[in-house]
Amino acid sequence: METTDRHRLETRSWWQTRWFVLFAALASAVPLLWPDIPPLVDLPGHMGRYRVQLDRDTYPWLNDWYDFQWQLIGNLGVDLLVVPLAKLFGLELAVKLIVLTIPPLTVTGLLWIAREVHGKIPATALFALPLAYNFPFQFGFVNFALSMALALNAFALWLRLARQGRFVLRSWLFIPLSCLIWLTHTFGWGTLGVLAFSAELIRQHDVRVRKGARWHEDFVSSWIVPWFRAGIQCLVLAPPVLLMFAWRTGDHVSGQTADWFNWRAKMQWVTMVFRDRWQLFDLASLGVLYLILFKGVRDPNIEYSRNLLLSALFLLAVYLLLPRIVFGSAYADMRLAPYMIAIGLVALRPKPGLSMRGAALVAAAGLAFFLVRIGGTTWSYALFDRSYDRELAALEELPPGSRVVTFVGYSCANPWKMSRLEHIPAMALVRRLSYSNDQWSMAGAQLLTARYRAARGFRQDPSQLITPRQCRGQWWRPADRALARFPRDAFDYVWIVQPPRIDPALMQGLEPVWRSGSSGLYRVDPLVSPRAGEAPRAPLTPRPS
Repeated sequence: METTDRHRLETRSWWQTRWFVLFAALASAVPLLWPDIPPLVDLPGHMGRYRVQLDRDTYPWLNDWYDFQWQLIGNLGVDLLVVPLAKLFGLELAVKLIVLTIPPLTVTGLLWIAREVHGKIPATALFALPLAYNFPFQFGFVNFALSMALALNAFALWLRLARQGRFVLRSWLFIPLSCLIWLTHTFGWGTLGVLAFSAELIRQHDVRVRKGARWHEDFVSSWIVPWFRAGIQCLVLAPPVLLMFAWRTGDHVSGQTADWFNWRAKMQWVTMVFRDRWQLFDLASLGVLYLILFKGVRDPNIEYSRNLLLSALFLLAVYLLLPRIVFGSAYADMRLAPYMIAIGLVALRPKPGLSMRGAALVAAAGLAFFLVRIGGTTWSYALFDRSYDRELAALEELPPGSRVVTFVGYSCANPWKMSRLEHIPAMALVRRLSYSNDQWSMAGAQLLTARYRAARGFRQDPSQLITPRQCRGQWWRPADRALARFPRDAFDYVWIVQPPRIDPALMQGLEPVWRSGSSGLYRVDPLVSPRAGEAPRAPLTPRPS
């Protein structure tokens, strides 16, 4: 055994070494090194929630605006991690360090899975690595992305312990591991269950099938019994079901599950797995992945592993059956698409007839593809960081504890490149402990709900988004309507970020404090009405700084 292992180690190619895995993991973190705030769409909004949970006892006016209650929900990954880390590094750096670990964990998980299934990392697995920066991650679903990264590594451990025959140890380890991943985000736990069951199904089938027997011989023992035995093995992943039941049966729970079988949306999601900034670049990159997947069907030198191919097919079935909205959280099916493709890619491997030179060429192409995507993402994030710095300069003129209503320009066309400013209002809450009107209020899905009644219809997300006109089927307000209707007695300042055209008459009573291009910070005079003949509302007593 030692001689065989030594021989395998000596013949290992460069992309199959631990040094390469370390290099790939570190390279995947490069795009996040420069930006102060990871430019992920929803992340600033989450950071506002973290500020409230950390400082609501120190600054009592936060409790006037927001209700925060700790609850056992399957969506607490980063929320829990920031509690100790913020004490060591401060909130912003703590969040950056946590987010910085997600792509490397995703990369190591994919490579570890490939090694456990194939014995060595196949050259084709390198094409899956850029999916660490997938659209759900770009959207800022950080609890989800962290749970999926943990689930990939946990699945690799599941495979390793099965290969070593250490089933008792696996059972004891995965009871707490499944609970930990569920606590991070429910989606990761569900994905782990699907992957583990499919792998166990293949293993149970292989130990029962007779060599040389046709598929219909011993059909019950080789095909039916493995389903039951695989289910029994996966019972160690079931304890979070009790946590799920406790979570979803409470009085505080809200949020619907809806929009089933939206085939148009599902077709869109599988074309958006790389969506970032440059549509042509992102779609061309996706085309490369689909070409590699197609080669697994047509190329005589490449084949699919039965184990991971079944896992990918199971994930495809889940993707097709998932609704778009689960428990009030949108884009449930969209989140699974890149991981489904990633598992399909790591399922590929060269057939024994492929020469080492041919495998090396495939690995070199995969590495080049990975580095090009990482380079593009790094440049994209640097540009987003520049935009953040320009807009956040307004906060230097904002007194702490102010009541701020923010309006961020948005487009009905939903362009490929999202501005990443959609939740920039929450940085007023993070840095100046000021009110922001972009927080989500989904009881049972989030720990925080907005309760500032004076804000009326401008209390929570998506009241911060303004558009040039009324967008069909959306709650976003046109810019002129938002400026005309927001309750001026409820806010001290208006922060306008890259708006569409606004009627100058609606800016009456808004005194400029800071400007940069079309963006600006304005002090509100509640006694001045934006429209002639409209009676002004009585002002509220301003909050002392």
